[in-house]
Amino acid sequence: MEYFYTAPHNISTDSLTIEGEELSHLAHVMRKAAGESIMVVDGAGNTYEATIEEITKRIARCSIRQAHPHLHEPDLDVTLAVGLLKNPSKFDFLIEKCTELGVNSFFPLNTERTIPSHSKTDRWQKLALAAMKQSGRCVLPKVHELQRFNDFLSSTPSSSLRIIPHEKITTPTIGEMLRQKTNTSIVICIGPEGGFSEEEIVQAESSGFLPVSLGERRLRTETAAIVAAAACFM
Repeated sequence: MEYFYTAPHNISTDSLTIEGEELSHLAHVMRKAAGESIMVVDGAGNTYEATIEEITKRIARCSIRQAHPHLHEPDLDVTLAVGLLKNPSKFDFLIEKCTELGVNSFFPLNTERTIPSHSKTDRWQKLALAAMKQSGRCVLPKVHELQRFNDFLSSTPSSSLRIIPHEKITTPTIGEMLRQKTNTSIVICIGPEGGFSEEEIVQAESSGFLPVSLGERRLRTETAAIVAAAACFM
């Protein structure tokens, strides 16, 4: 069944409504009709098996048959902070694929070697929404506004496992690091084209980040982000 999104305030004990762009997608793109079954996610950790009761120009009214908390969601809470890329489509790809993998939060970073100065937060949030539905997740990842690298470092909680892949590190690998730790919250920092500067690596280590290796080969930023995220959920 197709997945659709509605905000938590549109959901009651036994019914829900779908509106806006999601209504247009349901009625005009997917051509759903009254009596059909659909899956609806609220982005806050709940999935609903629902039956369409009525479709009007403003809303679709649905009855809830069954609710599934935390369906298809990983137990780990993973935050991914990544230096902005020159090619916007590569950051689009990163957001989409890492959402599918299970990442819960994204922070675009302005680093020493970052070239772009503006992020496309609204666009990335929409991509995360589409990827959440496509992958059957029920938590909508939050895409935060662009942050300076130093500001991000100081805001990360000490209770999280904080790691920063670095091409000059050979051990431990990210897999070895994850097997050694029992944290349920993980924060990963990925550098932009050209990577982090040596000064930034020192700053990150001083803030509690642990350098790890992603392997022997040099990876592009978007590849490194996907590899690091995937390692968390394996």
